[in-house]
Amino acid sequence: MLTKRLALAGTAVAAALALGLAGCSADASASGGSSTDGGSVDAATATNLDAFGGLEGLQEAAKAEGALNVIALPRDWANYGAVLDAFAEKYPEITINEATPDASSAEEIQAAENLAGQDTAPDVFDVGAAVALASTDQFAPYQVATWDEIPEALKEQSGLWTGDYGGYMAIGYDPDAVPEPTSLDDLLGADYKGKVAINGDPTQAGAAFAAVGLAAVQNGGSVDDFQPGIDFFGELQKAGNFVKIDPTPATIASGETPVVFDWDYLNVGYGKDLEGQRNWKVTILPGTGYAGYYNQAVNVDAPHPAAARLWQEFLYSDDAQNLWLAGGARPVRAEAMAEAGTIDEDLFKALPTVPGETVVPDADQAEAASTLLGEKWASAVQ
Repeated sequence: MLTKRLALAGTAVAAALALGLAGCSADASASGGSSTDGGSVDAATATNLDAFGGLEGLQEAAKAEGALNVIALPRDWANYGAVLDAFAEKYPEITINEATPDASSAEEIQAAENLAGQDTAPDVFDVGAAVALASTDQFAPYQVATWDEIPEALKEQSGLWTGDYGGYMAIGYDPDAVPEPTSLDDLLGADYKGKVAINGDPTQAGAAFAAVGLAAVQNGGSVDDFQPGIDFFGELQKAGNFVKIDPTPATIASGETPVVFDWDYLNVGYGKDLEGQRNWKVTILPGTGYAGYYNQAVNVDAPHPAAARLWQEFLYSDDAQNLWLAGGARPVRAEAMAEAGTIDEDLFKALPTVPGETVVPDADQAEAASTLLGEKWASAVQ
């Protein structure tokens, strides 16, 4: 199961703008300094490249550490495999240790807490809003060199967490099994009996949370009121159309989940994985669109603090931002890259058409929605 998490909170205007452009070893640890040409640097407290005297100094410090611990990064999620491989190719001196790729955001933080002080603790996180907002004590502030090109609404102002890539909630479907859905109401019909799935539990998984959010804003609710979204899935359950199976390419190939609410880039990815096995189409429903980003953060107790910061610099570089684009996701620096001419225009133009109106819950709205889902979801779909 792909269990990527609750999307970054941000204002609807800024998100719409950005999306529309749309066993380890360590020579240095969080408790020690990293030696560079600029002298002894405490990488664990560095908040930007200036602390290292620039990128070259950071690179030297990270290479001296020799390792980077990542967690919860599925290789088939938004082109993460290519991102990891590109970093490894650029910095062969740094061994990437990939732990529990299918973990949730909450499990990332739990791992950091449980492994604190050990060389196997995660250096970095990829988390969603609910966990990011509740876990800031676990993050170290860091502002990448391209900080000014990231929309204000998509980053914590000191750099505790920063939006990186995102997309729109979409519906993937097998046209050989069901007609194309053109509205939420279509999914309540007999053609979709036992066929509609969401990616995980909305109280834990970001894609599922966003599925309820989309249902809310298209069913008389709003980012301030997720109850209509919960009610919709309650109706879907009563109609016998909601199937409680976490979708994967295997469940789609077997016909268990012929209709899937998921991020547009993941649904597009399913189609690529199943080419030659299943037809798989993706649609973003007309009306209000629901968008979201995922967020990067540095572990305050990172065993490889310089490598953690070098990873951040790489993720927000043109190369990595275009790799998100190759995975069908929308890079957070898309606007600035388009203006600079550094975005991959062919990939950018190939993104699915998006609604004219887009919403994203802000921090307070996301927290309120999470609380409501915790109280109401289980009983609505039991």
